[in-house]
Amino acid sequence: MTHSLHRFGPYQDEDFVWQVYHAKGINDQKVPDKLQKVIEVVKEVGSENWGDVKTGPIVCTSEETIRGRLTVQSRLRGVFTRRAQVVQFLMRMKELDLGLSVIIAGDLSEVLQACRKAGLTPHTVNYSIGVFGRADLLPDEEVLGVTSMCGHHMIAAALVERLRERVRKGNLSPQEAAKRLACLCLCGIFNPVRAEILLRGEFKKGGES
Repeated sequence: MTHSLHRFGPYQDEDFVWQVYHAKGINDQKVPDKLQKVIEVVKEVGSENWGDVKTGPIVCTSEETIRGRLTVQSRLRGVFTRRAQVVQFLMRMKELDLGLSVIIAGDLSEVLQACRKAGLTPHTVNYSIGVFGRADLLPDEEVLGVTSMCGHHMIAAALVERLRERVRKGNLSPQEAAKRLACLCLCGIFNPVRAEILLRGEFKKGGES
């Protein structure tokens, strides 16, 4: 899904988005039951954040609530921070063979290696080709690294800047700041672990990949 492709800045080798989708009228039979099984895999692998856009992310919503509100319109999404998690997730989904589409977004070389280790060949590959136009009007790279983790752009740059300042002054923990931001990304693909690093300023020069 293209909304997960435009993540900006460093530490992208520690950031993998996963999504499990179905298509209406094609493979939408018993979707809630199938997604319950996906959640079990997600818990087994250890996704750092995940959720259903109809309900919200696990960082600020209970697992019981997410499970209880699954419908045929639900689509689970989340994040991993290690390639080993991606490999394990893909292998378990392959074993279950639920008939759903599994999507992984991240550094392409890392994702392709994970697919090979899991014994899978990607069906489709999408790329982000970067930013065009007045890029000088964009926020700094640290802020973009945070805001671009919400593909629907529900996180304002000014909020990230304010929270970052509070973290660096010692008035707010990076964990709490990251959680506040993660709760604004309803579909669950915001990576709070990566956000903590960026908010603390442990920053290495990068760029959009």
